[in-house]
Amino acid sequence: MAIFHKRELWEMSIEELDEHLLDLKKELMKIRGVLASGGIPEDVGKTREIRKTIARILTIKREKEKKK
Repeated sequence: MAIFHKRELWEMSIEELDEHLLDLKKELMKIRGVLASGGIPEDVGKTREIRKTIARILTIKREKEKKK
């Protein structure tokens, strides 16, 4: 899953943001499952990037809904 920049997210519709949000949450859940079972994920820094992108999507989504 690609990590999105702010400009890219603003150009998306709310439905597209929801889809990407769901994908990122699934990916984060997989990584946390690996960590919980005592394993080491493929990309250790990816967890932080995913969490930041999820927060960015939620913020932009709220701002878009507020403008309506």
